[in-house]
Amino acid sequence: MKAMILAAGRGERMRPLTDAMPKPLLKVAGKSLIVWHIENLVRAGIHELVINHAYLGELIEKSLGDGQLLRANIQYSSEVKALETAGGIANALPLLGENIFAVVNGDIFCDYDFSLLIQHAIAMQANNDNAHLVLVKNPIQHPSGDFGLQQQRATNKSPKFTFSGIGIYRPSLFANIQRGSTARLAPLLQAQIDLDKVSAEKHKSLWADVGTPQRLAELDKQMRTLHNMP
Repeated sequence: MKAMILAAGRGERMRPLTDAMPKPLLKVAGKSLIVWHIENLVRAGIHELVINHAYLGELIEKSLGDGQLLRANIQYSSEVKALETAGGIANALPLLGENIFAVVNGDIFCDYDFSLLIQHAIAMQANNDNAHLVLVKNPIQHPSGDFGLQQQRATNKSPKFTFSGIGIYRPSLFANIQRGSTARLAPLLQAQIDLDKVSAEKHKSLWADVGTPQRLAELDKQMRTLHNMP
C-alpha cells in the first residue's frame, strides 16, 4: 500500500515560523511533523510514500531525500502552486498507482495506528466504497465538524465530527480532475457520502491540527512531557 503526505500548503497562520520553512518541517519534540508521519507509516508497514510540495518544496526534498534513512522510499510530486487537497492528489496519481492508497495531511499530529488503514483497504476491495475517513472529536477551533459516521448517517441524526486529514481512497475518485488543476476534497467526499460510498471511524486518542504557533508550542510541550524530554 502506498501513502501520500500532503505538504504543499503555505501555512499562513503559522507565520513568521513558515516565512523560511515549510510547515511540515516545523518540529515537535525535536522532530519535524512530517518525520513523525513517516516513522509511523513505516512502523505500520507502509514504506512507499509520495509527498507533494509547492512552497519551499526544495527544503522538504533536501531534508528527507529519498527516504532511505527513514526506511522509506519517497517520491515527490512538485506543484508550481498549491493545488488544494483533491487537486494535489489528482496531480500525483501517476506516482500513486492503481490500488487504494492512503493520504495524510502533513500539518497534523496524531498517534493513529496507520496499520488500520491497511485493514480498511482490504475491506474496501470487497465493497463498493470509494473512501474511508478517520474522524476525530471536534476541536475548539472547529466546533461544527465535517462529516458523520456511516452507521449514524442512516438515522439522519448524525452528529458531525472533524475530518482528521487521514483517509484512504480509490484512484478512480480523482480520475475526472485534470492534472495541474485546483480542486477541493470536501465537496468530492460529500458527493460520495450522499451516494453512501464512504465509510468512517472515530479516532479517540491524540490528534492535533497544528495550525498556529500557539498550538505548535502547546503540542511540543505535551510531547516533551510525555517523552520525558527537557
